Amino acid sequence: MALGALPEYPWDLMVPYRDRAISHRDGIVDLSIGSPIDPTPEVVREALAAATDAHSYPATIGTTALRRAILDWFARRRGVVGLDLDAVLPTIGSKELVALLPFFLGVGAGDRVVHPRAAYPTYEMGAVFAGATAVASDDPDEWPEHTRLVWVNSPGNPDGRVLGVEELRRAVARARELGAVIVGDECYAELGWETPWDATPVPSILDPRVTDGDTTHVLAIYSLSKQSNMAGYRAAFVAGCRDSIARLTTARKHAGLMVPAPLQSAMTVALGDEAHVAEQKERYRARRALLKPALEDAGFRIDHSDAGLYLWATEGRDAWESIGRLADLGILGGPGHFYGTHFPQHIRLSLTAPDERIASAAARLRATAVL
Repeated sequence: MALGALPEYPWDLMVPYRDRAISHRDGIVDLSIGSPIDPTPEVVREALAAATDAHSYPATIGTTALRRAILDWFARRRGVVGLDLDAVLPTIGSKELVALLPFFLGVGAGDRVVHPRAAYPTYEMGAVFAGATAVASDDPDEWPEHTRLVWVNSPGNPDGRVLGVEELRRAVARARELGAVIVGDECYAELGWETPWDATPVPSILDPRVTDGDTTHVLAIYSLSKQSNMAGYRAAFVAGCRDSIARLTTARKHAGLMVPAPLQSAMTVALGDEAHVAEQKERYRARRALLKPALEDAGFRIDHSDAGLYLWATEGRDAWESIGRLADLGILGGPGHFYGTHFPQHIRLSLTAPDERIASAAARLRATAVL
């Protein structure tokens, strides 16, 4: 099946709003894209520099050191034990993996790919690339026959929703009834804010309490972009079902999809160092503590947003109107329309802006506070 026409890239629609925001007398506060702006940790940069003599082709499956670091990280940070070296695979960022996963797993015409109602757009695009049909649903009882792949996203992008152990168990059980692979996109798992996730780790879909120790057809994706400010490195990995990992590895070998050797060294070091992760989380915590109450004072309601890098907000009117209001304040957000058809009155605001810009946005919002 040939790849058909693709939709326009939605963020191109933001150009006039960006122009309005830029014209603000105090400059723009860009909260639209969740691209990290803080420095990559020195320990990571040193590891990269030390590994630049990379004269040989890297292995698609990754170095043994990197795979062991991934396994150790899952055990230490996510409570996932029992995986082995054949159950992990490094990838060139998480977005390419999300986009290509349906195709590499053999999903195609007539198949269904389920994703959350408030969804990262690449889930649907992955279905499009494979010739399958995307279905937006958060209720496992609604997942249709012919579902071959299920995406769950916790903490969610854009909404910061966290799925507990029982919710994940229900999702895994339903996927198994359908004979589908289920994938947990967990890229924001280290950024828990509200009770209980401020003190309790966000559960992984690979947690033994979810899988009962059986990871067959269950995968988890994680990225170092957010926790380690490595978005420019394109550093991520997938873990879980050995059969699925083997299929992905073979497909990626044929396609020549290999994480560069110096980046594998940097990833290994990043996964073993927790100090920089805690430091970065505190930066985001402080920014969130300024921005969230300012939005509420300005008449917005914050929904979910219990974890992750975003505030999912609404003032009860069309998202484009809210985006326009914020643009006139010099603040740029993202409309809920970009994340599916179910939340046309929500906007997404990122915490990835310098402290001074976040403080400026909060001051502008408070000046419009609803008394």
